[in-house]
Amino acid sequence: MTFTLSDTAYGTDSADAKNAMYNDLRPQLQGLVHGESDLIANTANFSSLVFNSMPGLNWAGFYFLKGDELVLGPFQGKPACIRIKKGRGVCGTTVVEGKAIVVPDVHAFPGHIACDVNSRSELVVPVRGPDGAIVGVFDLDSPLPNRFDQTDAEGIESLVKVLEATLA
Repeated sequence: MTFTLSDTAYGTDSADAKNAMYNDLRPQLQGLVHGESDLIANTANFSSLVFNSMPGLNWAGFYFLKGDELVLGPFQGKPACIRIKKGRGVCGTTVVEGKAIVVPDVHAFPGHIACDVNSRSELVVPVRGPDGAIVGVFDLDSPLPNRFDQTDAEGIESLVKVLEATLA
């Protein structure tokens, strides 16, 4: 299968603009992961696609669950925290709660882990294996307060589902 990556400049000023972006990113991601089952390759391309397509990001990447902690996986952005205990910070809390978490202001989130002092808002979505168990998280950070909302959470969840289909 061939794939085409878009050079579209996406807007984030409305739910319609965001939905258009996610509707465009989904087939691009499907093309990138088509026929590939390697987790590292797919998550590296996933991170790159999102980081280079979505406006207002300063970090996009994965953490994988190993025992009681999340371990850094493929990402785009500045160097990051390598290990995060389950239940700590937004990523660890996402594992415990089992659902996407939108944080409009990271400074107001109890126990926030500041890997990059420039981050102001965050969105973390769980990644599930074939049995439904959480195997990791996809984490987005922005230097903009209130960058993410429920539309973003649903859009990123739809992209994560494309990735999860490769884990079978």
